[in-house]
Amino acid sequence: MPEHDPSRFLASLGMKLAARSRHVCMLLGAGVGKACGLPDVKELEKSVLDELSGTHRDALQRVMANRTLEEALSRFRRISALLGDEDTVDGLTASNARELDALVCRAIVKALQVEEADQPGTRCLAAWAARASYVMPLELFTVNYDLLLEAALEKARATYFDGFMGNIEARFQTELVESMPGTDGESLPSFLIRLWKLHGSLNWMWTDDGELVRIGQAVPEGRAAAIYPSDAKYEESRRVPFVVLQDRLRRSLNEPETLVLISGYSFGDEHVNEVLFDSALRRERSEYIAFCFDEIPEHLADRASVAPNLQVVSQREAIVGGIRDAWKDPDHEMPGLWDNDGLTLCDFNQLARYLARSTAREYGGAQSLSGVLTEVYGAPGGEGVTTG
Repeated sequence: MPEHDPSRFLASLGMKLAARSRHVCMLLGAGVGKACGLPDVKELEKSVLDELSGTHRDALQRVMANRTLEEALSRFRRISALLGDEDTVDGLTASNARELDALVCRAIVKALQVEEADQPGTRCLAAWAARASYVMPLELFTVNYDLLLEAALEKARATYFDGFMGNIEARFQTELVESMPGTDGESLPSFLIRLWKLHGSLNWMWTDDGELVRIGQAVPEGRAAAIYPSDAKYEESRRVPFVVLQDRLRRSLNEPETLVLISGYSFGDEHVNEVLFDSALRRERSEYIAFCFDEIPEHLADRASVAPNLQVVSQREAIVGGIRDAWKDPDHEMPGLWDNDGLTLCDFNQLARYLARSTAREYGGAQSLSGVLTEVYGAPGGEGVTTG
């Protein structure tokens, strides 16, 4: 007999979200962009290759023979930093590597333009975040480069802080990123949503003097976006923002009794995984819920089997309390939450819709919550959301 009751799981989740004293974090991955119409990792790699031609395409294919796109970018940066003018590695000189870095970043920017994406999920997520009234700040972590979250938060008129201060060329503020709620150094109000882009962004770029800035749109053609940190020691100054953000993730997840919702993340980043799994073992009273759109990865299942506070949820099965089993059929109808004999919250759009309806407080942005749901889904949304 199936072990897990979807009604009980949703009731429990609703109660956790309703506890205003909790520290709530979300970790979002490429599946979020995919749900909004942007390419996933494999599609992005193909799109970048298709954008290049001739020797540039051949060079990228050669470097990516046993690497991901991000690892290829890191490789180019190592080559450009270490080689002299006449030396070559992988058939590339330092100038060739710099040129490829800029071309690949430009192709990524083109493939991930927000204008090309439908945004029902991020719009609902922003509607929820804008009216969340937790004592501690809501923290959104993402490994994505796109500007979907920024666009949605600004459309919702939500106030957020992403580590930068300024208008024309905003500068990264390490001391503000490092300040934690409740500490003497905390200088930002809790109502500000924290948006932490762990792998950089399409609108981050390095100035000619080597300073990281955020501009108001995607980086212009001919400039390399500050995406994906190199792991090489010789680029320590350029690694600093990413190291600070990674440390923010570690410290945020080590806050007592934190609720962490994970969506669209494939658990393919070992640095992020290490922080997640370590904090799950250290903070037994914190809870981590990973929503998997596809089958549960075995390495994640192995971790969840020894960390009862790490729950893993897919459409057909779940790991709850260290026990892996199928969902049983609910005792009553759950429109919008249970469909095709499975739980729908594994789809980011459905999870965001659930979150948008998970509180009764009236949304005070440019549109009512009902208006947001009607606009992005075509109906006011009649499904009942379990809130405990």
